[in-house]
Amino acid sequence: MAAKETGVHILVIEDEPKVAQFIKNGLDESGFIADIAADGLQGKTKALSGKYQLIVLDINLPHINGFQLCKIIRAERKDVPILMLTALSSLDDKIKGFDEGADDYLVKPFEFAELLARIKALIKRYYSKTETKPIITIDDLSIDRESKKVTRNNKPIELTAKEFLLLEYLALHEGKVVSRNELSENVWGINFDTGTNVVDVYINFLRKKIDSSFDKKLIHTRIGLGYVLSTQ
Repeated sequence: MAAKETGVHILVIEDEPKVAQFIKNGLDESGFIADIAADGLQGKTKALSGKYQLIVLDINLPHINGFQLCKIIRAERKDVPILMLTALSSLDDKIKGFDEGADDYLVKPFEFAELLARIKALIKRYYSKTETKPIITIDDLSIDRESKKVTRNNKPIELTAKEFLLLEYLALHEGKVVSRNELSENVWGINFDTGTNVVDVYINFLRKKIDSSFDKKLIHTRIGLGYVLSTQ
């Protein structure tokens, strides 16, 4: 699916009317087409309609909270970027959001310019991919980019949405040492708080699923430099 930077339909699921209207006005002025859902039930109906190319999702929502709603949306739509917008700022909250399928996480209060930059980065990442190789194979590891299925030695490996994106990025750069900053920018979005250890946490998650049951390890640490996916 191709999408232009402007004219993209964005759903803002936010129960604070002033915040929701502030975001909508800014997005409309930036060339996007933004709609508002004021609670989790409205958000679910609109998000699953297939109308929107990006979703901005608050966590503390009436009826269905943002974590639950993110999981519901991601189960039905793997092709739409989700940006969580919330006052919850701990590493555990961020990891929970990513585990439920969020692509990025912006903490309130925020500057609209940062929100806009993150939205543009997500749109570019989802809809402007130049790499079209549908299946990546590295040794006995197979990554199907269309179905989001991963196997190793023909055994299925269940990954969260964020784990898949991290593995996909490492695989697309097979043999190249990728820094934590590069992973932060390309997997979690620009201006991600690199002061946290979320990249290392997710690398450990991947290692447990990809490497722990196999003699040959594919994910390697290069001390002081970053990580590399390689058969060496």
